[in-house]
Amino acid sequence: MLHNDHPNRMLDISRVGRKADDLAKHLHETVIGQDEAVAQIVQTYQTHLVGLSSTGRPIATFLFLGPTGTGKTRIVESTAEALLNNPGAVIKIDCAEFQHDHEIAKLIGSPPGYVGHRESRPRLSQDAIDKHHTESAKISVVLFDEIEKASDALWNLLLGILDKGTLTLGDNQRVDFSRSLIFMTSNLGAAEMNAMLSPKLGFASAVADPNDGEKLSERIASTGVEAARRRFTPEFINRLDKIVVFKPLGDAELRRILDIELTAVQQRLYHSAPSCALKLRVFDGCKRYLLQQGTDTRYGARHLKRTIERLVVQPVANLIATEQVCNGDIICVDFCSDSGQLDFWKECREVPEQKTAAAAKEMTQIFHTDVGFWGWMNAAQVVAAPTCM
Repeated sequence: MLHNDHPNRMLDISRVGRKADDLAKHLHETVIGQDEAVAQIVQTYQTHLVGLSSTGRPIATFLFLGPTGTGKTRIVESTAEALLNNPGAVIKIDCAEFQHDHEIAKLIGSPPGYVGHRESRPRLSQDAIDKHHTESAKISVVLFDEIEKASDALWNLLLGILDKGTLTLGDNQRVDFSRSLIFMTSNLGAAEMNAMLSPKLGFASAVADPNDGEKLSERIASTGVEAARRRFTPEFINRLDKIVVFKPLGDAELRRILDIELTAVQQRLYHSAPSCALKLRVFDGCKRYLLQQGTDTRYGARHLKRTIERLVVQPVANLIATEQVCNGDIICVDFCSDSGQLDFWKECREVPEQKTAAAAKEMTQIFHTDVGFWGWMNAAQVVAAPTCM
């Protein structure tokens, strides 16, 4: 009997539960342009929630590849923020610190009789792994950053963790990683990827044919995976649940990241002075200028963030420090074509002192709604940009 005869029995396997859906929404809001990585993390979490994760192993092990500034570390921090309410709840191991075999003792401790035994606590102790557990989420988020820089001793250490979910410390105590999400990041193949991208991406050009874009993405993914296979042993690769190659960021992704970063600047304005209801209004000309100055395919979103710090945050800090702006002012920023620079001016508003803190708090809360930063700006009073002097 064909299953099409009973459409009422058909099931939708693409749906996920509420908690997994909340995680997906959070990751999509904070990590731009990396849908495959988000989908893999969400599906892993869903499988864990219903108790179907493999026993005797970590919840999942991921290797994230791709050029710098594409969100590899950011997505790990966002996962910790969503699950543990703290983006800093990531147990991060910088593998550049473990390029020599003897440095592994800092992770697992020295065995009895060796120098350093009991002088310092191992960084991968059970207490350290469980440190950020909450009542609602007994999960650890562990990140091995720039894994390609680690010594062979660290890779061999990881083999046991990835395969059996346990680690034996120097004093023979066992550490349980069965409740851990383990992430590894690497820039392997990034140079080859950037060489493919240089004629394709940038503010002056774009991929005209969507099929060309798809083929380019496939070539980039293949380049990353092949670079990992050349660097790591088959035993190591075979123990990974998923290898994800992060896509380089294009114009559309950088525009969305600009929105997120400017929202973060407004939130920092509130948190730095909750009693002072300063607002930031960024005009389209300023946004275009920030994108032009902050776009470099070699450095991804990090270059854009540095540009915002240099061209927006630092000037605003000077305005506050010199008391050129005060309670209730709206700091406006736009690009002046005559000077080729950003112009800053203020819109004064009379705000009763007792209402200032409440207004500032409400302003920050608005950023967590569906309206978002630019929705708030569109709803705000429109002012004309002054003539460049």
